[in-house]
Amino acid sequence: MLEDAATLSSQESTCLIVEDNEFDQAMMTRVIDRSQARMTVQTVATLNEARAALSTQQVSLILLDNNLPDGIGANFALELAANPAHAETPVIMVSDWPTPFMWEKAASAGVLYVVNKSEFGVKYVEQAMRQREFKQAQFA
Repeated sequence: MLEDAATLSSQESTCLIVEDNEFDQAMMTRVIDRSQARMTVQTVATLNEARAALSTQQVSLILLDNNLPDGIGANFALELAANPAHAETPVIMVSDWPTPFMWEKAASAGVLYVVNKSEFGVKYVEQAMRQREFKQAQFA
């Protein structure tokens, strides 16, 4: 049953990874591949690149680092939450050093999870995608 839900949720879907470290991009891509085999992954290294990607396509999930070359991920999460086109997109913040201040901003933005990079794994992606599917079913 869970495999069916994961397969359905990943058909024709895209995960946007906003992370400036190539090693961490690869780690997050592997997690997505293990969880959502049919999900396309796009990686960007800056918030400006993320904005450009979001202006040209719909994404099903955003994995967001907090410390990026051109800004703070938690602030970007607030920006996404204020934009009706992206407010319902699940966001998982994956950071080296989650701070209480970051947690507070993330909670205000409706971020699903704030996870240390060393603890990030399939369970967070699968829970986010299940929640996304549940919300979509409610509004269908």
